[in-house]
Amino acid sequence: MVGKIVIFSEEVSDYLDNISIILYKNHYFGFLEDAYHYVEKIHNYIYDNIDKPISKITPQAFQKFGKFYIKYKANENTTWYIFFDRRDKRFLVNYILNNHTEQFPELFLE
Repeated sequence: MVGKIVIFSEEVSDYLDNISIILYKNHYFGFLEDAYHYVEKIHNYIYDNIDKPISKITPQAFQKFGKFYIKYKANENTTWYIFFDRRDKRFLVNYILNNHTEQFPELFLE
């Protein structure tokens, strides 16, 4: 039996590749290595939890990003929302945002 397969869309991959540098340049981290480690923890959380029963059905306004989402609380101030579609044990991560994003309040209007 094949284990789970997690694929990141090009948009999500590019975003996660660049967010370390953005966080470092904006002084959220004092060392670039710490910013890279932060993003690595996001990746690990997705891989470790995307197939767990913690996922929720995405609100209608965000269904274009994926039918399901999971939340990752990175720290006291930041929660990440990972949107994905699934078929059996295959997962496609389509979009990611955090509670500091402009679109965030829309998640709770439904």
